[in-house]
Amino acid sequence: MWRTLLPEGDSPIGEVRAIVADFYRQFPLAPDVSVERVEARGVPALSIVTPAGHVRDLLYFHGGGYICGSAQDYAEMTSRLARACRARVLVVDYRLAPEHPFPAAVDDALSAYQWLIATGARRQNVVLCGDSAGGGLTLATLLRLRDAGEPLPAAAVCISPWTDLEMTSASMDALADVDPLINREVLANMAANYLNGQDARSPLVAALHADLRGLPPMLIQVGTWETMLDDAVRLAERARAAGVDVKLETWEEMIHVWHVFPFLPEAERALACIGAFVGRHTGSPANAAH
Repeated sequence: MWRTLLPEGDSPIGEVRAIVADFYRQFPLAPDVSVERVEARGVPALSIVTPAGHVRDLLYFHGGGYICGSAQDYAEMTSRLARACRARVLVVDYRLAPEHPFPAAVDDALSAYQWLIATGARRQNVVLCGDSAGGGLTLATLLRLRDAGEPLPAAAVCISPWTDLEMTSASMDALADVDPLINREVLANMAANYLNGQDARSPLVAALHADLRGLPPMLIQVGTWETMLDDAVRLAERARAAGVDVKLETWEEMIHVWHVFPFLPEAERALACIGAFVGRHTGSPANAAH
């Protein structure tokens, strides 16, 4: 299924986005999920709530290499995340490259968090979460908040995060034959569109090069069959060295952002682990067991 998303190298951006949207339409929302469109300081987003309840807020940044993906694409997956965490999930439709290169997505992510706090969410009950490029946005938002002296959220979750836009890790080559979606060529094209000539080592672009001191507790999940495995492993190493309370989960034989597949038992277990982590670092526990 992931392989169906692989575009030709010269495919127009609009075509790539349409392929991605068609892919996610395979996974319909459960009928009891409530979805509301909101404007977070001018940034469109979807507010997703389930009957599991809403005792905390998750701000979610979707993946797509900064060039594709949308809040609507991620509605089904984040609805399962909302259940696991007993949370309202705000999925941000940040601006995409190449029309809006860096730092537009980071600006939108920051605006969405500021809106959430301004509208009554308590930072002690807010968790930032994102996958792939959205994992990078999660980290960039934390860095912007810290450097501005603004209140940080209670915790952060990074799923298969993209932290190295130069693709220098050993796993990028070592796992190229088993990863069905992510390869160096695909990432290089996405990075070029996002960076638009800017420095690939900017801390707000690549958390691998960031000073991570002072960031909140962090959960990182990654599959052992991902070319981006080392993006997560090296992030965890740098976070620990900076004194961050970080938990790295490596899931055997899992592929990039396996959470999106509702039929995978490992996807539900991974979401349950996120729920347990979120519960520990916010208010009442999200679920009883890890």
